[in-house]
Amino acid sequence: MSKQLRALALVLLVAACGGEREYSAPRDLDNACRILDQRPSYLRAFRATERRWGVPVSVQMAIIYQESKFVGNARTPHQYALGVIPVGRQSSAYGYSQALDGTWAEYQRARGRGRRDDIFDATDFMGWYMAQTTAELGIPLNDTTNQYLAYHEGRTGYSNQSYQDKAWLMRVAQDLGTRAAMYDAQLHSCRRA
Repeated sequence: MSKQLRALALVLLVAACGGEREYSAPRDLDNACRILDQRPSYLRAFRATERRWGVPVSVQMAIIYQESKFVGNARTPHQYALGVIPVGRQSSAYGYSQALDGTWAEYQRARGRGRRDDIFDATDFMGWYMAQTTAELGIPLNDTTNQYLAYHEGRTGYSNQSYQDKAWLMRVAQDLGTRAAMYDAQLHSCRRA
C-alpha cells in the first residue's frame, strides 16, 4: 500500500473514531429516569458534578431542561432587521448550559476545560458557577429557584434584584423549582427499581 493511501486510511479511521455527538433531545423530558436511560453518559456527568461541586443531580437536570432542553448544540434564535434580514443571534449562549462566551472563557481559564456541547464540561461549568454563587450570595445549591435567577441574571443582576421586573422569569424560576423536585422524586424511584 502506498504511503498516501495509508495516510488517507489513517485519517478516515481517526475521523470515524471521533464519532457523531448526540445533540438531539431525549424523548419525554418530563421523566428523569427515561432521560437517563436514553443518555447514560448524562448520569455520569451529573454525578461527577454533584461530587465535585455539591449541586444535586435534579437541580442540574432542571436547569439544563430550561436552558437547552438537553440539546447539546443549542443556540439562541437569530434576530432579524425589518423582519427578514438576519443580523446575528440574541446572545452568544451555546450548548447544554447556554453559557455565554465571556463566562465560558472565565471558566476555561479557571478549570482548563473545554466544550459547551460536551455534557461533562457543561455540567462542570454549571457546578463551578453555582458554587461561586453560593460562596458570594449564600444561595444554597439545592435552591433551584434562586440559583436559576442568579444563573440567568448573573450574580450582580441577582444582587441588584433585576429579576423583580421580569414576571415571566420569576414564573420560570418557580417552575424550575417544581421541576427539580419532580426530577428528584423520579430519580429516587428509578434508582430503587
